[in-house]
Amino acid sequence: MKPEENSVLKIYASSTDKVAHKLLYEHIVLKAKEYGISGVTVYRGIMGYGSSSKDISTSKFWELTEKLPVMIEIIDTTESIMRFYDFIKADLDSMKKGCLVTIEPVTILMNKSGSKQRPQ
Repeated sequence: MKPEENSVLKIYASSTDKVAHKLLYEHIVLKAKEYGISGVTVYRGIMGYGSSSKDISTSKFWELTEKLPVMIEIIDTTESIMRFYDFIKADLDSMKKGCLVTIEPVTILMNKSGSKQRPQ
């Protein structure tokens, strides 16, 4: 694989955003797995806001909020990423709240699959 053929798609949203009564980040991860995407990671932020936010969301121990920023990071070939984005775009459009989606090229230095080890 040539490095310029790989990309990272990032979706910035809220931990409480939903698509079809399912949390957005869970929905995206499950769809990516079904679609055969190489890898997805969801990061939860400790503080942030977006263009559709009135307030800054923060994770402080005395606050009872569960609304925090999340970033869903998806890595695969650029072609697969773009096809997957086209596949989920309607879901993102249907969300009540906003989100931000970016794509950038990424150089993969290693993609080593592990093997399951049986306990001895």
